[in-house]
Amino acid sequence: MLEKNPVIFIILAFVVIMVGTTITMIAPFKWINGPGDRIAEVKPYTPLQQEGRDLYMREGCNNCHSQTVRTLAADVERYGYGGTYSKSGEFVYDRPHLWGSRRTGPDLARIGLKYPDSKGAWHKKHLENPQSVVPASNMPSYAFLNAPLDTTYSERKMKLLDFPYSQADLDDLKGKSEMDAIIAYMRKLGTDIPVKKAAAVTSASAAVVKNPFTTLVAVERDAEGTYKQHCASCHGEKREGTLGPALKGSVRSDAELFKIISGGIDVNGMPSFSGTLDDQNIWKLVTYIKLDTK
Repeated sequence: MLEKNPVIFIILAFVVIMVGTTITMIAPFKWINGPGDRIAEVKPYTPLQQEGRDLYMREGCNNCHSQTVRTLAADVERYGYGGTYSKSGEFVYDRPHLWGSRRTGPDLARIGLKYPDSKGAWHKKHLENPQSVVPASNMPSYAFLNAPLDTTYSERKMKLLDFPYSQADLDDLKGKSEMDAIIAYMRKLGTDIPVKKAAAVTSASAAVVKNPFTTLVAVERDAEGTYKQHCASCHGEKREGTLGPALKGSVRSDAELFKIISGGIDVNGMPSFSGTLDDQNIWKLVTYIKLDTK
């Protein structure tokens, strides 16, 4: 019996454990960076983005924010922003990966798709004062990131990681702040993968369906709450305009406003709300924007 021969038993147990370890731990690390696992659109980080990623880790952002959209339909709908669930090929340049295991805050794997603003205005406002854009947020202020960026090891990092860079990329770091770097990193997240454009409407076509709400009285309470939760941080509490344009007294048609709210606008970084709000709530917002004169 094997249990009566401890030497052979120990050797066989070690072999079994090593086979299991190889299959479940060692092999996947080889496969994840294999040629068949690559996604052509996913590019290495620039020096500024890499510095931002290091700051993201330094500040422990991955303790509250995950970076992996699970295969669950609800996860894809909530955090995919037009993309699909996370694929291993998205992380071939991540050393280490920042998948995370907690979601005290929302998942950030596709955050660059949600806020495509080229200047990162939303991210800057959010980092400096999170509650100014998400009133219920428990995230602390990171206004101190406006400090100058330390670029002492930037080139060394790029060489060590074997990421392509140019002298122009390094020169671009001059005068940048830590805030600039971390925003550059977050603006990249999710933007390299192929995504489907958000639909201009949800379940119906705004071109043929009229606004079912002709007066403000029936929808004001619901619409005001929806506006404060999703719109006020960028358009102002009284629709006077801050990061986004003023909405009070909008001259756009109902159908045009529905299309904008549902599909978003890439140019100024307005996200799509088709996955967040249903048709009825979008129409209520349209009515609130068009008819409320307070």
